[in-house]
Amino acid sequence: MEAVPPRARAYVACVVLAALACLLPLSVTRTPWWAVALLAVVYAGCRYFARRTLAGPFYPVLLAAAFLLPPAAAALVPLPGALFARAGQRPEALRRIWQAAQLVLAVWAASRAHRALGGPEAVVASDFPCALVPAGAAVLAFCLVLTALDGGIRGLAERMPVHRAWPGMFTRSLAPIGVHGLAGLMMAVLWCSPYGPVAALLVLLPMCVSWWAYAQYHRERAAHQSTIRALVQAVDLKDGYTRGHSERVGRASMMIARELGMDDERVEVLRFAGILHDVGKLGVPTRLLRKDGPLTPEERRVIELHPEYGHEMVRGISFLGEARSAILHHHERLDGSGYPYGLTGTQIPESARVVAVADAFDAMTSTRSYRRARPVDAALEELRRCAGAQFDPRMVAALARALDRYGWHPAVTAEDGASASPPVSSASGREEARR
Repeated sequence: MEAVPPRARAYVACVVLAALACLLPLSVTRTPWWAVALLAVVYAGCRYFARRTLAGPFYPVLLAAAFLLPPAAAALVPLPGALFARAGQRPEALRRIWQAAQLVLAVWAASRAHRALGGPEAVVASDFPCALVPAGAAVLAFCLVLTALDGGIRGLAERMPVHRAWPGMFTRSLAPIGVHGLAGLMMAVLWCSPYGPVAALLVLLPMCVSWWAYAQYHRERAAHQSTIRALVQAVDLKDGYTRGHSERVGRASMMIARELGMDDERVEVLRFAGILHDVGKLGVPTRLLRKDGPLTPEERRVIELHPEYGHEMVRGISFLGEARSAILHHHERLDGSGYPYGLTGTQIPESARVVAVADAFDAMTSTRSYRRARPVDAALEELRRCAGAQFDPRMVAALARALDRYGWHPAVTAEDGASASPPVSSASGREEARR
């Protein structure tokens, strides 16, 4: 939105005019200004907290205002928080005005829907479950206005067709805004009770704690992703021959894990294992990784140390879990002819057997500087032929089922590649030397 098209600016101007029209009745409406001011200050504080914790939008206070105040008065509540908070992206002033106008319209619509169904009387009387019906209508109105306006600005600012700007936005937003609506309703009921506004504001404490925990979880996940990205980039810089391979092995490992019925957490760990399976190459001399022609037996032994190097590098990264054993053992073979320890059968960790199949599959289906990629069907046939001796048949069958369901679109990497473990009989001399 840095270079905002004229039609998008005109759209913003129309939304601002509509928001101002919603505020006009303030001059003739009896407004409880102390309540408006208190809720506006609380919303501004919550917005600041949400931004600092990366927790996303925080709407309970706005919906409580819609349940407690006349529409024009409720529409005032988001203005200070939206106008004076940092937008984070340019053009900042336009973004602040847009967000303020959007929230004014959404809160106004929610308050109108709530009052049309007798919501204020139900809130004052603490009449449950009758109070839920007008509150639900208010949440729907709030969500519809937000998503409609978001879809409009998205379509105009990004020159996106209308049929692509809105789909899915409402359904994705409804559940979280519904939770905020329940908290807002609880605030409104307590506000009108003998306990008063102080008790109502206490409702926000557990929500803030849960949002802080949620934000911490996502920060931790972002740190994990950054750690993995840095390691993969370091490998790619050291060995351009494998660029792109790690991400594809991670994707194939994830497909196999899902087909085997593993839970989401373990699927994510297997994806990490696939992405980092060759991180030990950072400990291998660059001249060996980039050497043209066959390797000497001594050079081969040095390269075959990379699983152990990789395991040492990630041993202290606790969130990787069983991915660490996959990194160590992904070159083992069922018949015991693999490395580094010559494990056989079920001695090889399940995660390593998954990555071994994903690794070999991507090696065969990627175009290299010295040979063209094999078709997916031919690569699968080779994996099946080597199943039982080199690969776990369960993993091969799971990959085949996943490919039937989702397909595979490998990138053409003329200068990229992998130190994959291709099937014994299919490996060229150059690729076999780098296994």
